[in-house]
Amino acid sequence: MAPRANWKGFLRLSLVTCPIALFPATSESEKISFNQINKKTGHRIRYLKVDADTGEEVSSEDIIKGYKVDTDRYLEVSKDELENIALESTRTIEIDEFVPRAEIDDLYLVRPYYLVPDGKVGHDAYAVIRETIRSLDKVALARVVLTDREHVIALEARDKGLMGMLLRYPYEVRDASEYFDEIEDVKITKDMLDLARHIVEQKSGHFDPDRFEDRYEAALQELLAKKQKGLPIAAPKKSAPGNVVNLMDALRASIKGGGQPAPATKPTKTKKPAGTKAAAKRKAG
Repeated sequence: MAPRANWKGFLRLSLVTCPIALFPATSESEKISFNQINKKTGHRIRYLKVDADTGEEVSSEDIIKGYKVDTDRYLEVSKDELENIALESTRTIEIDEFVPRAEIDDLYLVRPYYLVPDGKVGHDAYAVIRETIRSLDKVALARVVLTDREHVIALEARDKGLMGMLLRYPYEVRDASEYFDEIEDVKITKDMLDLARHIVEQKSGHFDPDRFEDRYEAALQELLAKKQKGLPIAAPKKSAPGNVVNLMDALRASIKGGGQPAPATKPTKTKKPAGTKAAAKRKAG
């Protein structure tokens, strides 16, 4: 089944416009997830919205939003008030400027989307915008309104299409100095660096996501398969971490025992037990 578009509208570069659809470029729907159930009855847990003081259930029509300003004191904000300040979605992603991709700090990257032509018309205009971005070797900065909030999105050419990356605003990025200032300045000797570089050379390769293995997901699949078959579940033995006494000794030992790493192979996919795929699409209660 084809994925559903998160957003539909228009992409515009000056006077060049084309209809587009926005799709999430990533998904976690295939990951195993769990529901909370009553241990005594096996029934799923259902959450109720209750008043924190009275403990009484509150109906949806009596629930509004509130901004906490003090202990147990909130500014009530009505739906109408929020709608009055909501940004009007023009359903248009209008390109404002072009910047070098290298100037965008990775801390600002949020979530990738695919932008594709919507319908049979507009492919020519879409191709013009895509190839313009590709030829400049830059990303196009634009704005898009999603769920009543305006986001900055960086567009770049990818294969036959366009990829858009939502960006964070500056107030969402924490200052690294708050975390790194207390790190001690340590003098590293040339011998230490040479040994460390040698270890890096032994472990160097090329980026290949197909070699990644989600070992925890695989362990979950194996656990659920065993439980469905009624097989005993044995706790794995955990190895204790070794104590590093001397940094130089540890570097030398890493080289002696390191060697060339064994080539990684694609993990053998364990067949998911019946029902887990459907459960993976339900969020934990």
